[in-house]
Amino acid sequence: MTDAHSGAAAQLDAVLAALEGGRAAALERLFELLRIPSVSTEAAHQADCARAADWLAGALGELGFEARAVPSPAHQAGGHPMVLAHDPNPPANALRVLFYGHYDVQPVDPIALWDHPPFEPKVETGADRVARIRARGAADDKGQVMTFLEALRAWKTVSGGFPVNVTVLLEGEEEAGGLSMEPFLEAHRDALKADIALICDTGLWNAETPSIAVSLRGLLGEEVIVRAADRDLHSGHFGSAARNPIQLLASILADLRAPDGSVTLPGFYDGVPETPASVRKSWDALGFSADAFLGDVGLSVPAGEADRSPLEQLWARPTAEINGIWGGYTGDGFKTVIPAEASAKLSFRLVGEQDPDAIRAAFRAHVTERLPADCTAEFKGHGASKGVTVDVERPEMKAAAAALAAEWGVAPALVGMGGSIPVVGQFKRQLGLESLLVGFGLEEDRIHSPNETYRLSSFEKGARSWARILAALAE
Repeated sequence: MTDAHSGAAAQLDAVLAALEGGRAAALERLFELLRIPSVSTEAAHQADCARAADWLAGALGELGFEARAVPSPAHQAGGHPMVLAHDPNPPANALRVLFYGHYDVQPVDPIALWDHPPFEPKVETGADRVARIRARGAADDKGQVMTFLEALRAWKTVSGGFPVNVTVLLEGEEEAGGLSMEPFLEAHRDALKADIALICDTGLWNAETPSIAVSLRGLLGEEVIVRAADRDLHSGHFGSAARNPIQLLASILADLRAPDGSVTLPGFYDGVPETPASVRKSWDALGFSADAFLGDVGLSVPAGEADRSPLEQLWARPTAEINGIWGGYTGDGFKTVIPAEASAKLSFRLVGEQDPDAIRAAFRAHVTERLPADCTAEFKGHGASKGVTVDVERPEMKAAAAALAAEWGVAPALVGMGGSIPVVGQFKRQLGLESLLVGFGLEEDRIHSPNETYRLSSFEKGARSWARILAALAE
């Protein structure tokens, strides 16, 4: 072992010891942030969002950053500040990292279902003897953000600085759709230059196994309204003779799937990659049980593409799902009408290089080509983002994997994410940045639901994990 390597290992040991000794203070800092009701989607909490941004800018300032809360491009329309922080004295020739998280939280409704006031954080130990932090934002995303800031604090305490060149960007509109992010990135492109982005808004594979997300699905939303007669009709007077738009729309939507479960839109699978063998091998080793996965929600028979496993469908394959369909009379009692119109909302989860605009056009053509001459369709778009695939061979990925294995005692799972984190694609398109996605949440955390929690061990081991990752990235 070289003297340099030995010295780096000793320094990391000191950083980890600082984290251990500072657990109580770290928890209180998290509680201070959790007490701020920074609900971005409710106008009544606009001042609270500004207060949370100022709190975080102050916390970063204590660590030696040049930090400020920057008004978002949507500020005058109810937007919330971005927190932007730079290290004024970074180590020479060091790797540049851009850490991203968000400080805004979901609304707490229905408040009656909370066992404890959502903005009065506390630690509870359940019947399973696991200690959990309970509060809105504990896991999504304040607890996750603070794991990184506590790692920075320990490094600053031990060495007076950080092992890499760190920029921090914290958003206040993620839960509100992130409408300001693209113009903000464009306006601050030079200030956000980095070699890689670090994103914490993800989770563990299980309570004992860390993970690195290697793919994210994109998202396309569509709404369609099919219209037939110029008014609702009496089903006894017009039944069969008049077109029923609910039946018509149901038939059109049913045609989106072939008998084998594949999506029938022309060109839908253009740009869909095959899962790399190394990643597939990693997934096979996870012990995922399709029977247990479906059984937990009262199902037993897999749907979707017949030649793909449920796990591959969740993480690496695109989807076409009908999220809602309505029309006619749906109130109490009975009303025999043929409605004048029927509506549906659909979402498409996208992977690889699928083109959202091309799929939107293909869906609209699918509908209009099946309309009789006396029927019309109106479409409303509800956003679009491409999927993202991470290069697992990048040295930063391998360094992070080794660091996580050292902390958790087991190699991290390389997982796909069925959901979407739009900022990952925005970083790639606008800043040319790949992202390293490491987080410490669990399915049990109830994010977006009443009684949100975050394991105390996730908070503490998350900070230790980031401390190790920063050391590994420095090498």
